[in-house]
Formats: sequence, structure tokens, C-alpha cells
Amino acid sequence: MSVEEPGGDREREPDGDREQEPDVDREQAVTDEVLASFAKTADPRLHQIMDSLVLHLHAFARDVRLSQQEWDAGIDFLTRAGHITDDRRQEFILLSDVLGLSMLTVAINEPKTPGTTEATVFGPFFVDGAPEIPLGGDLAHGAAGTPCYVSGQVLAPDGSPIPGARLDIWGADEDGFYDVQYPDGHTAARGWLRAGDHGEYRFWTVLPTPYPIPHDGPVGDLLTATARGPMRPAHLHFKVTAPGYRTLITHIFVAGDPYLGNDAVFGVKASLVVEVGHYRDTPAPDGSHGAGAWTRMGFDLVLAPEEIGF
Repeated sequence: MSVEEPGGDREREPDGDREQEPDVDREQAVTDEVLASFAKTADPRLHQIMDSLVLHLHAFARDVRLSQQEWDAGIDFLTRAGHITDDRRQEFILLSDVLGLSMLTVAINEPKTPGTTEATVFGPFFVDGAPEIPLGGDLAHGAAGTPCYVSGQVLAPDGSPIPGARLDIWGADEDGFYDVQYPDGHTAARGWLRAGDHGEYRFWTVLPTPYPIPHDGPVGDLLTATARGPMRPAHLHFKVTAPGYRTLITHIFVAGDPYLGNDAVFGVKASLVVEVGHYRDTPAPDGSHGAGAWTRMGFDLVLAPEEIGF
């Protein structure tokens, strides 16, 4: 095959084995024709997005000299991702996560308000219609794991409380599985509650553990082919909403987890890492769990006002 040194000329080989030189004019004509097809797009933002998508996608194909077989493999990959996606599994979000696109989108859109809680990836396991629990209630719903008492306040950047904020929380059990990964359709380690009059929140769940993202599908095949691991460090998911404030999507991560520096979806931020207290045969703050092992995490959630730009 031909060899090309940086800044040098391509070595010449016999005509039968010579790598075909790109027909730049023909390739550019294809790109120009596609761009022209979007010229009458009424929505200027859609027009901008489609033009940029075409330019970057075509530039990628030219840069790697994409073969027909590689194009076929890419289409097959996306087809398999579509087939495995259903109302309980979202392979395309998973793909976005492992490519870093999810975290890049978070970084682009995150408000610049000082002192607010940093955002991270949404993940593929959020479910609408999770059960409501009372303040201080148990959203584990029988999930396997060490009981964990989680508490804190929902606050504005100036430190004032945000009473009545809604907190949706979901996490994995001690075996590293979310409820939606089980075939019986049960709900566990998932629920939502309202913050109290002083912005306080508290609930019981199970201590999160590290787990692999689903890797029995095309995204897993991609990780294997690129010598990457599927593991995520232990964490709980939060979605926090309140009138007048931007929705916060974040995690709290368990301090000391071995995968904090090697998260398959690039979601770890130092400000979200939380120390865990471990207790045995000691009453919890609500007077429960006087016998046996339990754990505790505390974390305040600071929301950005809607009117603050980014």
C-alpha cells in the first residue's frame, strides 16, 4: 500500500495497486448539492443545524476516506441500536454518552451562575411516572442493598431555600442493576418527593455501587472493539425542578470509588463526589435503623435562576 509522509509526496506504486487520488471537485459537488437542497428551510435555526451537520459529516467521510463497506457497517450499527431500543432501554442515549456527546451538550448548555450545582449526564434509565414518596420516605421499594439515608437542602445561589422543589431520584441496586433492567417490571430505587418548607429534603434508598452500562448491544460492541471498559462509578441520579429555576440534572458520586477517574460516560465532576458515612447498630437521624448496617450521604442542591443567561 502507499505511504505518505507528513508534508511529503505520496509514493508511487504500479498502476494496478495505486491508491486512487481523490476527485476533489466531484466530492465537493455532492456536498454543494446537498447544502442547496436545504436553502428554502423556513426555520433559520434548523437551516443552520442542517448545513453544519452536512458540512461536518461530509468532511468526516472525506477525512477518513470512508469505504462502502465501512458505511454499510455504520448503517448496520445504527439499525441494531434502533432494534434494541424500547420504552425501557435507550441505546442512542447510551451511544451519545460513550462518545462524550452527552457531556459536551451539558457543558455547552450549563448556566454560568457561580455557586450552582454542576450538571452531568441524564443517562438512559429515567422513567416518567415514578411513585411519589413523602419527605423522609423510602424510595428503595425493596431494592437490594445497604440502606442509605440521603439529605440536604435545595437552595438558590444566594443561599435562600427553595421550598416545594420537586426531586426525582433514581439509582441502581447492590447488583448494579436499575429496576427497568429486570424483566418483571417492578419499581425500585426510584421515586420523587417535594422539598420541605425550608428547602430540606431527605429520603431512604440503597447505597449505590459501581456497575457496567448495558454492553450486550451495539454500544457494548463498540467499547470492546476500542478496548474501553463499560464501568460507571457508584452514583445516584437527581432531577430537580422548581418554578423560576432551571432544571438541574446531576448525580452524586461515592467518594473513593475505583472508577471515578474512568467513567465510561465521562460524567464525573469533583464537586459532585460525596463522602459516605457508615454506621452499625446506631439510630439514624429519623430514629430508624437502630440495628444493623446503614449509610448516610449529605448534599445540597443549588439551582440557577431561569433568567440567568449562559
